[in-house]
Amino acid sequence: MEKNTPLIEVRNLQKYFATPRGMLHAVDNVSFAIDKGQTLGVVGESGCGKSTLGRTIIHLHESTGGQIFFAGEDITHVSAARVRQLREEMQIIFQDPYSSLDPRCTVEQTIQEPLRLCRKYNADEIRLRTQELMELVGIDRRMMHAYPHELDGGRRQRVVIARALAVDPKFIVCDEPVSALDVSIQAQVLNLLSDLQEQYGLTYMFVTHDMSVVRHISDHICVMYLGQAVEKSASRELFQKPLHPYTKALLSVVPSTDIDRPRNRDLVLQGELVSPIDPKPGCRFAARCPYAGAGCEQPQQLEEVLPGHFVSCCRIRAINRDLLGEAT
Repeated sequence: MEKNTPLIEVRNLQKYFATPRGMLHAVDNVSFAIDKGQTLGVVGESGCGKSTLGRTIIHLHESTGGQIFFAGEDITHVSAARVRQLREEMQIIFQDPYSSLDPRCTVEQTIQEPLRLCRKYNADEIRLRTQELMELVGIDRRMMHAYPHELDGGRRQRVVIARALAVDPKFIVCDEPVSALDVSIQAQVLNLLSDLQEQYGLTYMFVTHDMSVVRHISDHICVMYLGQAVEKSASRELFQKPLHPYTKALLSVVPSTDIDRPRNRDLVLQGELVSPIDPKPGCRFAARCPYAGAGCEQPQQLEEVLPGHFVSCCRIRAINRDLLGEAT
């Protein structure tokens, strides 16, 4: 991999599902890149396709169209044998630690499973590696023979993290990893993920609907709406200068002590999501957007309106004259 090559890059990625009513566009022409050691936060309402996006990248779903690159290698269409190899490079932490753990397996057995499957370690190495992983994620050795139902939510998620780290991956999809946890436990798990990233140079795609969480952990943020990316920028930039109406609406309900942050308390979304099944051309947010007008019925494209800040909205300059310093 060349020095400036992103670890993960997707180009116009698509994932559609056939349904009795038509084709569901779960992920529709999404593009982004994640540099080694960085975290991309992917945010949006439930059903926007952010989890499907992560699962498609690591081949839990096969893509419908577009390209996926890992360390410069096109892995969009690879053999089953190569997918098994990629499992050692790319892992996932699921949302619900209870449902993602086998209730019949102890903590020890759960962490050891990927080590046994990769067939690179003997019995003594597996035992030592298991102990190292438990210590790394903060699980006491006395819990080694405990079953999932004997653990609280925080410990369960630490087991899931240890299992994901077992084979030394480079890239981890964190699929709502703290949404099922109490707030106090959320902070512990987020800090653990940050510490592990710093220690091992991990690269994350962090999927969440919580803007406060994504601000804490992400270097860059991609906002999704009904399968499409509507805004992408550095995390600080997005919170200081949200440009897309949907991003503004998401941020308007986030508690904050920052009195200088732009507030949009009146920007309350009306109506419901339009159907993602065979969607019509044009802006999918238009039906709920207070700024909708001429041009919104046309296909929208991501445009770099500020350095490194991309927005998909034909009326973006009219909406943000104060931030962009220009008018249409």
